[in-house]
Amino acid sequence: MIDMNDYLDLLRHADKDAIRALRATNDELLGSEKKGVLRFREPYEAIRHLRAKHLDLSGDAVTIGAVDELGPTDRQTVYNTLRAFMPWRKGPWSIFGIDIDAEWRSCRKWDRLLPELPDLAGKTVADIGSNNGYYMFRMAHHRPRLVLGLEPYLQHYFAFQTLNSLAGLDNLHTELLGVEHLGLYENCFDVIFLMGILYHRISPIESLREVKKAMRPGGTLIVESQAIPGDEPIALFPEKTYAKVPGTFFVPTAACLANWLGRAGFRDIKIFCSHPMSADEQRRTDWMTFESYRDFIDPADPGKTIEGYPAPLRVFLKGVNS
Repeated sequence: MIDMNDYLDLLRHADKDAIRALRATNDELLGSEKKGVLRFREPYEAIRHLRAKHLDLSGDAVTIGAVDELGPTDRQTVYNTLRAFMPWRKGPWSIFGIDIDAEWRSCRKWDRLLPELPDLAGKTVADIGSNNGYYMFRMAHHRPRLVLGLEPYLQHYFAFQTLNSLAGLDNLHTELLGVEHLGLYENCFDVIFLMGILYHRISPIESLREVKKAMRPGGTLIVESQAIPGDEPIALFPEKTYAKVPGTFFVPTAACLANWLGRAGFRDIKIFCSHPMSADEQRRTDWMTFESYRDFIDPADPGKTIEGYPAPLRVFLKGVNS
């Protein structure tokens, strides 16, 4: 059984002192009385006494708890807690019968990578930018030894802590860290998922090299990324924003992304899926009421972003650590 205080004991080569020092600093923040922290910590604390009896990680919706497990008072408290973590970006979820229709139908992404999913049974896995943990719970269905999510944002961190407090899975953990901290986990992971991250990095090849350092020899990297159409190995560098997102730097073609993996030292690189984004898969819902895909695309030309750039694809690649 893995305890939050000792999961690092499973990672023989990790810089445990440095990680625990960062964790101690983060714990000070998480325990503070700052409004930005209390906004998410208090809802989490309101239901951490509850535990679900029913758990189903095999379907499109991650299901934690059944309707008949809670009385009216606890059910209302759970509902209020879940609403406090809005906007919900990844999903769907069913929590004690409360259905969360997230902005992204993340089950579709999972279904696309499932045919190429390496065997996770008994493996040590990292999910970089793990958000609320939707994909971590889907990975848990495949019996990994450990899934570690790195998630630097308080909202997503506390959402995961809340969900896993209800689910009670002791092989899932998150740290309030980002991809830039992967160097502390040298030679630790059999499989790393890097999904929706690279186009937000100002130096994508350096980020891939850090990912590679954290992988064991022969380990598998799964990359999913926003991309532009085309067969040439090129990348778009937007002037200010891409699809209204200011923190977007290099948006590659699939061929360019494959070259990045090669330059970073991966082998057996395979592009295994490419598809256009759509408002059917990313959209506003009752659980995410802000702008979404339709607002990012030119209403007169769905082949272009609002800025006039090529509208995005999503591409999937895998590579092996040499």
